[in-house]
Parts: sequence; structure tokens; C-alpha cells
Amino acid sequence: MLKLDSAKARPFLQAGWGELLGEAAMAERFLLEGTGPGADFLGWRDLPEQYDREEYERIKTAAERIRRDCDVLVVVGIGGSYLGARAVISALTPAFPLPGEKSPEIIFAGHQISSSYLGDLLAYIKDKRVCLNVISKSGTTTEPAIAFRLLKEALEEKLGRQETARRIYATTDKSRGALKKLAEQEGYESFVVPDDVGGRYSVLTAVGLLPIAAAGIDIDALMEGARAMRRQLLDNPGQNIACEYAALRNGLLRQGKTVEILANYEPGLHYLGEWWKQLYGESEGKDGKGIFPAAVDLTTDLHSMGQYIQDGSRILMESVIGVEQSARPLAIREQPGDSDGLNYLAGRDMDFVNESALQGTRLAHLDGGVPVSLIRLPRLDADHLGQLLYFFEYACGVSGYMLGVNPFDQPGVESYKKNMFALLGKPGFEAAGEELRKRL
Repeated sequence: MLKLDSAKARPFLQAGWGELLGEAAMAERFLLEGTGPGADFLGWRDLPEQYDREEYERIKTAAERIRRDCDVLVVVGIGGSYLGARAVISALTPAFPLPGEKSPEIIFAGHQISSSYLGDLLAYIKDKRVCLNVISKSGTTTEPAIAFRLLKEALEEKLGRQETARRIYATTDKSRGALKKLAEQEGYESFVVPDDVGGRYSVLTAVGLLPIAAAGIDIDALMEGARAMRRQLLDNPGQNIACEYAALRNGLLRQGKTVEILANYEPGLHYLGEWWKQLYGESEGKDGKGIFPAAVDLTTDLHSMGQYIQDGSRILMESVIGVEQSARPLAIREQPGDSDGLNYLAGRDMDFVNESALQGTRLAHLDGGVPVSLIRLPRLDADHLGQLLYFFEYACGVSGYMLGVNPFDQPGVESYKKNMFALLGKPGFEAAGEELRKRL
């Protein structure tokens, strides 16, 4: 089971630990009772237990069809519509294709506006068997809408409209929106983005589960891990690791630790850090408040960001994800002559070296004035990753309420959209466009 060790970070706190835990328990009650702001978006909270079983089976069936029919699955979405799936797929699939591997390659599009990227993608998939999973509640979000239009056109030119429709899977609103209407018109198989689950909390819905299953990952194990974590947290209200994590980070924030670094020691967890950044940044960064979420890949970034973390401005707290057992242990053997000076490690495996780096860095950062907590996973598998995803979601809700914000809205993201629409000349934004062009 996932564990949290905050013992070496707590001495940095000036406020009493019991007092902070009490605040976290009060915030957790808003979450459990649905009495806090944003309560209409608490559908993720019970999702591991209460989900649409019929749709879940359709997800599995569609995933098998994708695996059979396609060399490439292009997942079109932005933010919560792609980050959860990308995090899980990156963590649980081999870094390099294995011989005989039949899973389709999962490629992501619609998460930026780059003609170079999209042009390269269209060229790459030209002669491959392609399926599309377009994910958008509205169907009109600019970045994925542009990517989907161009990808759909390319497929229709190659395969025709009918065969293209068979290869498109739409994850969208249950009853309304441009993408839902198009899916009905064209006959795309469609899945639901629940009304009460915000995008950044949606990884355990069809938003994440379809591409994850198509990648060959056991979504039953992923859901079971989330279910186990949910039960552990609910069985210990106010005294669980999510409250502990929320209490620690809010206590440190009040002492000027305004940046939290999420560090990992497994390259496969890079996109878990990206998902976590959205979850906490979009949930807490409002009303002039919030902890700035950053992520580093260690030991890689110790040779770039390590100097700042160790000796820079003391505004940092750090949370480290440590994996105890590698999926593919690799031993270090003795070498005649010992030219690289590594024979002292002969007989050890790389897990031992990685763990030594983790613990040595942890102590160095503590000595440098950085509070460091440790999140432990016994293994990096679907079960434990499901635990980690649910832990972070639940703790985010508690932490946001402790901070005094609504953890489930994102009013600030509309500002850039309005300006972009105005500069693009979208109908209805003409006056705003003129004003912006004068400023530029």
C-alpha cells in the first residue's frame, strides 16, 4: 500500500502539528459532506465504487477493437483530457517497444498549437492504420478542435467518411455540445465525460480509461488501487495520509514555502508530474493564493536544477515519489581492471544505487533547508498507480479547502481564451480584438 513519510519535514513547521491536522480534518468534512464550494464537481470522490458498469465494459470492448485494428491511436485533447492518460501510459508501458508487442502506439495531439508538431504527426501516420480518440466536453476547445479537424480530414481523404467514422471514438458530454452532435451525426462510438467530474479529476472516467486500456494496461487493477485508497482514507477521517499531506503543505506555505517540487526517480513518472502540476495548479492557484507546483526528474535534474534546490531561495518544499522495486531489476557486474571505479558496486543492482541517490539527496536537501516528504510505492504497477492518483485527488480537495479556495473551478483560464479569440477575429470579439491590437 502507498505510504507517506512526512516525519523529516514536520520539524520545519512553526505551527503545532495537531492544530494543522485539525484544520485538515475540518476541510475534509467539506469534501465528505459536500458542503464546500464546488460541491457540484465531487463525482470523482466516489468514482472507484460508483461508475457506469455498462460503459466500463464498452470501454474494454472498444479498447480491444483499437488494439486489433490500429497501429496508432491518436488521443486528441488538452489538459485533463489527456494528461491523466499520458501519465498512466508513460508510467506503465515500456520505455521502448518490446519485440512482438501488439499494443498500438499511443500518440497525443491537440494539447498545443504547433503546425510543426501536427504536420510531423500527419506525415508519420500517413501509411499507418490509425484510430482517433477525441476528448472534449464541448467539442469547441480551440487546440483539440483544430487538431481533430485536420486529423479527421486526413483520414477521410485516405479511407472515406464511413471507415473514418468507424475509427473515431468520441469522449464528450452525455447530451449536448458540438462534439456530441457530430458523434451522433457521423455514428462515432461515444463515451461520457460526467457532468460532476472536472477535467483534471477525470482520469478514472472514460476520459482516461479508454486510451489506458487501449495501451494494454489493466484498468481493473487501476480502479482497484483507487478503490483501496478511497477505503483507507474514508476509514480514517481526519487521520489519513491525505489530510497529513494537505496539513503539511499548507503549514509550510504559511511560512513562506510557496513552491512545491514533486520529484521522482523513475523516468516513467515524468508525466505523472505534469498531471500533478495541473491538478494542484488549477485547483489552488486562484484568489491570489496557492502553492506553485513544479516537478523534477531525478537524478537527471540534479545536474541542472540541483544547485537551485540545494542553495537557492528558501521558498521550496519537496515531495519525493520513491518506487521500492523496479519492474526490470538490473545487476552491476565486476569488470576486470575497474577502469570506471565501479567495482565497489559489483553484485548490487541499480535499484540499490537509485535508492541510495534518493536517500542521499533527501538528506542533502533537508540539510539545505528544504522540507522533504516521501511518498512510497512498493512497485510501479496499475494497482499502486491507482492508489497514487486517488491519493493526490483527495488530498487536493482537502488542501484547497484548507487554503480557502474552490478546488473545483478554474475561472482564470478564460482570460487567455478571450484574448486569443479576439486576436483570431472570432465573431463577437471584434471590438476586443481592436483594443488588443492597439496595445500590441
